[in-house]
Amino acid sequence: MPDAEGGKADNLAELKAKEKVEPIASFLKMRLVELSPGYAKVVMKLTPEHQNFNGLIFGGIIMALADQAFAYASNSLAYPSFASQFNIHFLNAAKVDDELVAECRVVKSGKRVGLSEITVLNQEGKLIAKATGTTIPVAEK
Repeated sequence: MPDAEGGKADNLAELKAKEKVEPIASFLKMRLVELSPGYAKVVMKLTPEHQNFNGLIFGGIIMALADQAFAYASNSLAYPSFASQFNIHFLNAAKVDDELVAECRVVKSGKRVGLSEITVLNQEGKLIAKATGTTIPVAEK
């Protein structure tokens, strides 16, 4: 069995390789720009197609970006882990042509549960959303 640090390095390498072929990230044009144990940063440029019928950026798009950072950060420590809960607060509106940045920091990664905090900012540093997520590790490597 590899030591904890070796296991984390393996997780990071595997996640970075998967990022290049992940269907949802490719479809939404999300890019993983930083990944380290317990931390991930994912960016996405908003387009007119991300608007809802009110002309606002659809909340599900913002949540998808936050969820992507959450998945990378939590799985960097305990792979595989699955989300069991995700809670998001939309604080400010995002706009077409904004480049959103989602950052996730794992607060706790345990044998039974993990807890993470996620922020979504625009290119000007304006806080668009704040979220928390809970994961359950399903197996040890």
